[in-house]
Amino acid sequence: MVKRVSYKIGDQELILETGRLARQANGAVYAQFGGAAIIATVCASGTAQEGLDFVPVTVDYNEKYYAAGKIPGGFVKREGRPKDKEILVSRLIDRPMRPLFDVAFGREIQIVPTCVSADQVNPPDILAVIASSAAVTISDIPFNGPVAACRVGYVNGDYIINPTYDEIEKGELEIVVAGTKDGFTMVEGGANEVSEELMLGALAKAEEFIKEMCKLQEELKELAGKEKLPLAPSSVVLENKDAIKAEAMPLLQSACYEKTKNARYNSIQKVKTDVAVKYAEQLTDEMQNKLFNALFDDMQYEILRSGILNKNLRVDGRGLEDIRPISCEIDILPRPHGSAIFTRGETQALAVATLGTALDEQIYDDIDGDRREHFILHYNFPPYSVGEVGRMGTGRREIGHGNLARRSLEPMVPNRESFPYTIRVVSEIMESNGSSSMASVCGGTLCMLAAGVPMKKPVAGIAMGLITEGDEKDPYKRYAILSDILGEEDHLGDMDFKVAGTEDGITGFQMDIKIAGVTSEIMQKALAQAKRGRLHILNIMNQTISKPADNVSEYAPKIDTMKIAIDKIGALIGPGGKTVKAVSAQFGVTINTEDDGTVTIYGKNAKATDGARAVIKGIVEDPEVGLIYNGTVKRIMDFGAFVEILPGKEGLCHISKFSRQKIAKVTDVVTEGQQIPVKLLEIDKMGRLNLSYIDAIEAEKN
Repeated sequence: MVKRVSYKIGDQELILETGRLARQANGAVYAQFGGAAIIATVCASGTAQEGLDFVPVTVDYNEKYYAAGKIPGGFVKREGRPKDKEILVSRLIDRPMRPLFDVAFGREIQIVPTCVSADQVNPPDILAVIASSAAVTISDIPFNGPVAACRVGYVNGDYIINPTYDEIEKGELEIVVAGTKDGFTMVEGGANEVSEELMLGALAKAEEFIKEMCKLQEELKELAGKEKLPLAPSSVVLENKDAIKAEAMPLLQSACYEKTKNARYNSIQKVKTDVAVKYAEQLTDEMQNKLFNALFDDMQYEILRSGILNKNLRVDGRGLEDIRPISCEIDILPRPHGSAIFTRGETQALAVATLGTALDEQIYDDIDGDRREHFILHYNFPPYSVGEVGRMGTGRREIGHGNLARRSLEPMVPNRESFPYTIRVVSEIMESNGSSSMASVCGGTLCMLAAGVPMKKPVAGIAMGLITEGDEKDPYKRYAILSDILGEEDHLGDMDFKVAGTEDGITGFQMDIKIAGVTSEIMQKALAQAKRGRLHILNIMNQTISKPADNVSEYAPKIDTMKIAIDKIGALIGPGGKTVKAVSAQFGVTINTEDDGTVTIYGKNAKATDGARAVIKGIVEDPEVGLIYNGTVKRIMDFGAFVEILPGKEGLCHISKFSRQKIAKVTDVVTEGQQIPVKLLEIDKMGRLNLSYIDAIEAEKN
């Protein structure tokens, strides 16, 4: 039986419906807002695995081209591997929901939200988050939700809930917030140097909407919710647990406070190995061994958190707001157009900038409509960056981190009109122990400035952490906010909050919460602390490079732009493109012509682009009476010579116009192929050009 609930947003209804589609799934919800529609399903495996230490959840958001009335491009007319956008939306759904599943459930869970209708007005991603949460909420899968999300824009001084694509484009801020009725679980977005206060205002707006959407899902649950399946907590306990803990804890207290990551790891492993030898007989059992390892994780968790909350002491000896030592280097690679190394503690990014032409732009073909991007950022996280052996490749993590770094830098990247290059930044993580995405932001700034990219302002980023202690009544009775978190503090802490921006405001942010939610008070303090850290990092970066290099690399393509009259575009292109192809071949350049008359010339060097520009100027310019031209003698006749003053435009210089004295032959003065200065005297009624020769002395006077 079909059950439906709805909520009015503006003049449109957000609809959640179940009971019509995908009825064999554990839970299925059809969601619609305007012309956007999502079918979200969730299924769980039939049997539980005992002793899992993680929640085996996968989210596979996918978009169908038919949703927008399109057929996929290329030879294969079937949707293929997930696009970057689909992976990013999958992460958007996964991150706020994952902490709310109980690890004791023990079953694999797969959430599949499918965009089946797209109006290219309302982004479907927020609808996908709400539909996915609703599907799990009404299912028989245990879930500490529901979760809801909304996008907040800031346009012309007003906050807008779930703005359209056009409103997003016009706005100063685009933030996606997810949470439960109790608080935030995830924040991410980009902005054009907004203040911390404006960001907090957006969070307050989002909080109201999220609570309403959670309430709407609860209403659907009352109408169509299933009884929840039982949890499957492990019945096996670790033998000799108290003895192992009593022996290992004092040793770990010392091992966990070694200064470097490798030293800490080696010391902890030695403690674990030494203790394991004494209990080797019981650890031959797989479950006992797993519980033994889990106990060591729990002890590290306790040591790290108690040290921070009770002593304000972090594992590497820093205070709560202290930032690790930073070093910056630029121009370290000989041939790339711009390069930099940004090192912060044990995190290091090699960032490389490449300048290309308009032909190198990233082209997107998806249900949102075709579009092009002239700024590209790719993030690579090879296994050697953490001293491990592993598979090389681009996974969801790489795409997510790269997207965060890209959107953090993008507001400060010049537009095509002021800097007509395509810019690609690649961040190669050489070493990682905390926030390599923010290192990519800093390295990206340095390498672009080194490449001569006229960034509006430098951008830096920092990762913040959170440690909490409390009870059900007051979960945040005690808490500590950490600046520039380590990998251990991310893994064992309650929050990973990344903030990037300039000295004047925020440009990018992302927050993941591992607990039920975070209050506005904590957010306010975290943002203020992040700003202090960001300004500190920017100050160090500026000591290395604070403004773009004077010139782009000699190895970069040389680009020149010019504006021609729209009615001259045809003349430049020529019949079947003959003219523009000839100019391109002559100088070895690529010429791109826009409908508004903008002509861009891409050449290997300045000589090529300058030569092509001169020829184009000649093709599209109309001869002007009274001007002096440096013409080429094309043909010599008894009565004068025909001189080309502009490409394809010849005029007659009569024999009488070659000298004030009478001359017998034109060849007494000039020869064919010679370049001579001539003045355009008139354009007669038939459009013919009449010229006068100017000798060197006269030309100098003029």
